[in-house]
Amino acid sequence: MSLQRELARLDPTVPFRASTSHRHHTWARTYHSFPEFYIQPHTSEELQKVITLARRCRRRISLTGCGHSPSDLTCTSSWLVNLDYFEKILDINKDTNVVVMQAGIRLHDLGLKLKERGLAMPNLGSIDHQSIAGAIGTATHGSSTRHGILSESVLALKIMLANGRIISCSAEQNLDLFRAALVSLGALGVIIEVTFQAVRSFDIEWSQSLHPLEEILSDWEKDLWTRTEFTRVWWMPYMKRCIKWRAEKTDKPHQPPASSLWGGKLGFHTYHIMLYCTQWIPRMLPLLERFVMTVQYNFKDGAVTTGVEEGRTGLLMNCLYSQFVNEWAMPLHKGPEAMTRLSAWLHGDEDNSSIPFSSKGLYVHAPIEVRVCDTSRSTPRPFLDNTMLDGPTLYLNATLYRPYNSDPPCRARYYEAFEWLMKEMGGRPHWAKNFGHVTREDVHMMYPEVGEWVRIRDEVDPEGMFVGDWHRRVILLDEDGRTNLPLEERKTQTNSATGGGLDWYGYIPGKSLSPQNSEESFEMMHGVEAEKSVMFDKSANEEEEEVL
Repeated sequence: MSLQRELARLDPTVPFRASTSHRHHTWARTYHSFPEFYIQPHTSEELQKVITLARRCRRRISLTGCGHSPSDLTCTSSWLVNLDYFEKILDINKDTNVVVMQAGIRLHDLGLKLKERGLAMPNLGSIDHQSIAGAIGTATHGSSTRHGILSESVLALKIMLANGRIISCSAEQNLDLFRAALVSLGALGVIIEVTFQAVRSFDIEWSQSLHPLEEILSDWEKDLWTRTEFTRVWWMPYMKRCIKWRAEKTDKPHQPPASSLWGGKLGFHTYHIMLYCTQWIPRMLPLLERFVMTVQYNFKDGAVTTGVEEGRTGLLMNCLYSQFVNEWAMPLHKGPEAMTRLSAWLHGDEDNSSIPFSSKGLYVHAPIEVRVCDTSRSTPRPFLDNTMLDGPTLYLNATLYRPYNSDPPCRARYYEAFEWLMKEMGGRPHWAKNFGHVTREDVHMMYPEVGEWVRIRDEVDPEGMFVGDWHRRVILLDEDGRTNLPLEERKTQTNSATGGGLDWYGYIPGKSLSPQNSEESFEMMHGVEAEKSVMFDKSANEEEEEVL
């Protein structure tokens, strides 16, 4: 149907804020796409208008925040919706520290607003650029055996579905929808509101030091991961050394870490240039790893660097440059075996690694990030929770930098071998990362409740308004001869992008008139309590197309 015709039928006082010239890309510029419309609604009424128009005009909606996932999860040639204007704190209960917020708020801004009220998030991942909805929707985690994934602190959600209705869900209301939405992957609807359990604001005292890999593995089952509240490890594979970072809450006065010339812009740009050089001379990478650790960061075995700062900043890290990230979750107790075998493989000992791929002539980037969490005590669990049900979870993250947006030559072979090992260790891929050797059948074997997630997804969005090529490729099986939902978008091609990465193009093969009348508001869930919402069906005004 004509957009202008449908706009003329809707309330002209509710803006349709759409740009036709937006070029979307991931933070790492690994993928670029060219949406027909880039839409930033300011209110629920505006978002409802977007969804109504998409349903009538037979368009898919993709959702994006900061685009930090380096995969093609958010790519679209249809309509791309961003909720940056959904950034308000709606309510704070001073007695319980429960915070209600709009779902588009970025974690950095949320941290500042919570700080003003003496509150904080209990845990953070490595960055705080994401929106709260995006971080929840991809199972973001920090590094602590005393905390689970970020959605562990979510008490309730409000979601606008493909029919324009707003549904509330929690552990007490619409439980199955809540468990599906806690890791939604943007495929259920638009999360517009989050109720979150905050904690009193806190500072941390952290320390980091360099240790032999053997020492880290020896301490694994002792107190490596439990001695302090927050712990993470960066593994330097060629040096066989690890940086151990620990942090505990403290009341001590703030103390910034010692600064150095190499720790600032000089070191940043020097390392970037040297990484770029290794694209042509990969055998330099072991030497570069040693240079960065011993010269740029001045690490020596046993030497300790310390600092005291706010938890909301101290738990973060600098991601430095554009990168591919391939992170997997596995049982914590399998970490020593996985790291020992991967170390052997990277050092050319293929027999002892038992990894059936050649590592000859292959050199990779450092560090390999090692983190932990424990969601085994949390209920209700998301259907797509990638953590272990019966104990702590280990995350191994094989990061590959893309200096000046150029892809490293080792990526294909390294990631194929890495993913093979992770699957043998009983691992599950992090949803937001660059895994490429996992089939839909693998996913359904790894996640015993993925069928429940698919069932709920199909009930709340039967036409596939929020389904893209990534969802079909990774999760949605072809059943009963059906390979496409009516509004599902599929990839047509990818081309090398100017300046690096891939340009992504898609189409909607099943696009047709809806079997339901445009004006109908259909409710596909049984027993849900839909909040009152207005379906706009009358108006007579045409808007401008460039910024409508």
